[in-house]
Amino acid sequence: MSSPHPPEVRRRRVFYIPGYDPIPPRRYRELYRKESAAQAGVSGYDISLGTGAAGASGTRFGWGVAAKIDGTEVQSEVSVLVWSDIVKSSMDTGIIATYLQLIRTAASYIGTGALFRLMRLRKGPVIAALYPVGFLIAQLGLALLLAWAIGRVFALWQPWAAWGGLLVVPLVLAWFRRMDGRFFAYYLMHDYAYSARYLGANPPELEVRLAAFASEIAEALTQDSDEVLVVGHSSGAHLGVSILADLIRAGLVPKDGPALSFLSLGQVVPMVSFLPRAHRLRADLAYLSARDELSWVDVTAPGDGCAFALCDPVAVTGVAPDNKRWPLVVSAAFSQTLSPARWKALRWRFFRLHFQYLCAFDRPGDYDYFQITAGPKTLGARYAGRAPSKSRIERPTSGYRSIAP
Repeated sequence: MSSPHPPEVRRRRVFYIPGYDPIPPRRYRELYRKESAAQAGVSGYDISLGTGAAGASGTRFGWGVAAKIDGTEVQSEVSVLVWSDIVKSSMDTGIIATYLQLIRTAASYIGTGALFRLMRLRKGPVIAALYPVGFLIAQLGLALLLAWAIGRVFALWQPWAAWGGLLVVPLVLAWFRRMDGRFFAYYLMHDYAYSARYLGANPPELEVRLAAFASEIAEALTQDSDEVLVVGHSSGAHLGVSILADLIRAGLVPKDGPALSFLSLGQVVPMVSFLPRAHRLRADLAYLSARDELSWVDVTAPGDGCAFALCDPVAVTGVAPDNKRWPLVVSAAFSQTLSPARWKALRWRFFRLHFQYLCAFDRPGDYDYFQITAGPKTLGARYAGRAPSKSRIERPTSGYRSIAP
């Protein structure tokens, strides 16, 4: 991982791109505060949310970080690139509309063959995708069964009153929706439906927001920092790919500017890139994978059942060019970097594990989110000479590989 930029960092800008998440970005500040303190306690360095916070704007919410790691003091500004309003708007649908989404989304993934190809990579995220379909159908089935039972009771009074049992159906479905904070069926259904709606193409409102994000990062590249680090988590990983590809194509990465780094975490890129109209994403993956303007490290873990763990997103999509350089695929190895007791406690908490990349580890290896975002080394320097995971998956699997409409 050679780089023309100095490996040591004193000032850093971090841009965090969340996944499909309707929660306000303040929760990421609290998560960073809590988990950075825990990691500092384990690893023996100093880190705190400091002054000089990155502030907030219509597309950004941020805070400052002060750290002293390996004897070097580092000031970082972390900005969450906000698209939770778009997510919330896409989730603002009724119960009937959600069931219609279920039909359209299932048809998109099954009809295009994408679902079966995704299963060849990792079954975990495919099961996660099928879960809301199965659970929503089960909710409807339970409501209808209860309606039938109540109707049978009503029929003992008047045969025609049996139809009155159907009145319970909307009540049962409404109850399940109110309880979705426990079940996540509606949330996940909306998530997959958002990608499938345009068969892998970005909705217009998202393209506008990506352009705004690119402008924010381009401005940071002209300022006095040693590194500009873009972090894309979950669905935010494929957004980061497109943003950075746009920046480099437009010539907005100065040669004498800060080191540009991209860290993708818990990525689900194939859920989008395997769809027929994901031409833009496939082109961006191919383009970014060969650029020397940045360093790109992709971190996943087999223990994360919601991610395509150790799947090289460029290679499995089938768009790897001959001069491919990126990403470096690395495992966070949850079963090794978490203590046995903690791994046992988290093993079946799938959504919590999907966020473990942003949290403290009991026995951290070379992946430490807080050293990467607040420490004295650039991402490229930290992983210089690091071999990719031997368990990585690179076989081209997508049935759609065109990069132009």
